[in-house]
Amino acid sequence: MMRIASVFTEKKHAALIAFITVGYPTLEATLEAVPLLEKCGVDMVELGIPFSDPLADGITIQQASFEALQNGITPAACLDAARFIRKKSNMPLIFMTYYNPVLSYGQELFCADSSRAGIDGLIIPDLPLEEAGALEESTLNHNLDLIYLLAPNSSEARIREVADRSRGFIYLISVTGVTGIRENAPLGLNEFTSKVKKHTDKPLCMGFGISTPEQAAHVSKSVDGVIVGSSIVHIMGTQKQWKPPLSHFIRSLKKAIQTAK
Repeated sequence: MMRIASVFTEKKHAALIAFITVGYPTLEATLEAVPLLEKCGVDMVELGIPFSDPLADGITIQQASFEALQNGITPAACLDAARFIRKKSNMPLIFMTYYNPVLSYGQELFCADSSRAGIDGLIIPDLPLEEAGALEESTLNHNLDLIYLLAPNSSEARIREVADRSRGFIYLISVTGVTGIRENAPLGLNEFTSKVKKHTDKPLCMGFGISTPEQAAHVSKSVDGVIVGSSIVHIMGTQKQWKPPLSHFIRSLKKAIQTAK
């Protein structure tokens, strides 16, 4: 069974999925963070490959990407990091990046190297569904799940197509906008998820703007997985001794999700 699929087998609560930017605040921090996240209850990790124009991301992850690039982080360095992490963990790992780094690397080679490094799936938010055929074929060739995104304003036709083509899970964007820390939980989640569930029984995971345990608990009632990124990146980037507050935050997210579900 694929590692991503195994997360959603007979689970009584929503999965907790964490996002971190590779190389932020340092590469060493990334390598230390993933085992810590797993120990504290994270079920899956998105490893963000930094890119100079992260159009789907808000200021927190934009800044993290900029600093990671300044630290010399490249797709090759991210692959090395994934290989290192895979030796210590069997948790599903996903690369989240943009299409330019994949295309520049060579998409067939990128998929082959990602698979060899122990990556389980890819999220490419700026790759139009209509232009994703070649990458889809490459991911299939190398046993990677290509995960597509849906927004609250996605049409029924788009929902049907994403439901048919997304593998691993479907990424639901909680708001029409970019990632970032927000004060309030998004509205209309039940309507959005119900609309998607009419077309698929694949796992649905929601991200963008989920920043607190209360928000995670609220979202978890409607979906199979909750994705948290900006708050984690913020803790790692702004607190010199980031491990204790990150551990506390992750454990509080996990507890809130388990209680709510």
